[in-house]
Amino acid sequence: MSDGAFLILFLALTGVMGIVPFILRKLNIPTVISLLIVGMLIGPTGIGIDLVGLLSKLLSFLGTPGEEVQTAARTTESFNMIINSLGSLGLMLLMALAGMEADFKLIKSVRKPVITLSVLTFLIPAIAGYWVYWYFEPKDLAGKLLYASLFASHSVGIVFPVMRDLKLSKTRFGAAVLISTVITDIASIILLAVSVQLHRQSQQISHSVVSGTLSIFDHVSSSFFGNSFVPVFLGIVLAYLALSMALVYFSGKLLTKYFQPGEDVLITFVMLVILVTVIIGELLGINMVVGAFIAGLGLSQVVKQRDMLLFKRMESIGYGFLIPFLFVSIGMKTDFGAFRDSGSWIIVALTIIGLVGSKMFSGFTAMRSCGFNNPQSIAAGLMTVPQLSATLAAAAIGKDMGLLNDNFFNAIIILSIVTTLPVPSLVRGVLSFNKRDFEDSNYPVPDVVKEDSLL
Repeated sequence: MSDGAFLILFLALTGVMGIVPFILRKLNIPTVISLLIVGMLIGPTGIGIDLVGLLSKLLSFLGTPGEEVQTAARTTESFNMIINSLGSLGLMLLMALAGMEADFKLIKSVRKPVITLSVLTFLIPAIAGYWVYWYFEPKDLAGKLLYASLFASHSVGIVFPVMRDLKLSKTRFGAAVLISTVITDIASIILLAVSVQLHRQSQQISHSVVSGTLSIFDHVSSSFFGNSFVPVFLGIVLAYLALSMALVYFSGKLLTKYFQPGEDVLITFVMLVILVTVIIGELLGINMVVGAFIAGLGLSQVVKQRDMLLFKRMESIGYGFLIPFLFVSIGMKTDFGAFRDSGSWIIVALTIIGLVGSKMFSGFTAMRSCGFNNPQSIAAGLMTVPQLSATLAAAAIGKDMGLLNDNFFNAIIILSIVTTLPVPSLVRGVLSFNKRDFEDSNYPVPDVVKEDSLL
């Protein structure tokens, strides 16, 4: 891909990413949904215009004469890869910022709802997913555990932007939902790893059949750990969480000691700390969502005590540039063809009903049992419903390994579409009709830094 083609494509994409959300904002459509719509409209989703592919063909004259078709294909592939990479960086920074915003005093006050919400929103959906898969494939234990992990996982990438946009991230309600979401994701990752290991052992797979993975567990013999895989992996996860928190906190203190607040190079080193934490987690089979959040959590106290300007500048980089690419890339990868080729609508229907019903019931029950009111409990249940990047990634792993057939995989794709698009608007509606129920005078949303101090 030539520099000229890249610049024109990037100009067109960023122009659409700026103009469409601005127009849709007039209709009170949340930014997250606007960016998802942008991705669907410009991507090869089945309803979009495939803007990248169309412009790549028009710009094919910039390549070698006589190879216009090949040039257009290479340009499309390269640019889509860049968008996906920027989206991955956006997800990483989004979760790091979520961790940085965490208030440890607030965390202590929501210990009970965090535990209750984590347990119920993991167990009940996991049981529902296990049952749905058992209904169609009763003898496939690894597949049932995989579907259980898909149901149990949450989409932090949707939950946090919605709470931040609605100014809920600094309330007891917001802290309980966000922290329990991360804990549930960790548990679902462990369950996913167990299901993959069981499948590998049952099929006597001695090496990874999943392409593009960093996890060391996908590159060792399935018999290496034997029956001790679960406790070993759990111990590794707990050790990773504890050591990462401590080392990131220590690294942050050193950085703020040797660099002055506002120095540009400080942002570079902080990003390096987050990336190293994420990569080590990926090597240990821990999703980047968890690694980035833990890195942000470790930096939280350092940032709040020494350099709030650093947080504000990273927030500007994230929400002003990288994070929008996350939602655009998700929208571009949405496959509306799954609606036509789902194979079995019974699987799709049970998957959607089972997940939405179990998530709403578990979220509502957990919050009500901890003293939250009905609107807060309904909103918490809604926020656990969306299934995006983590769920789709796990489903892709299952498909690559032969754990999920096309019918179940397409059901997960349809599930991600129908659970992601309406939720931010529904939560916003619940909040707008019940504003007083969400007020939390003990934990107001603070202004982390005055705007004129950024100049």
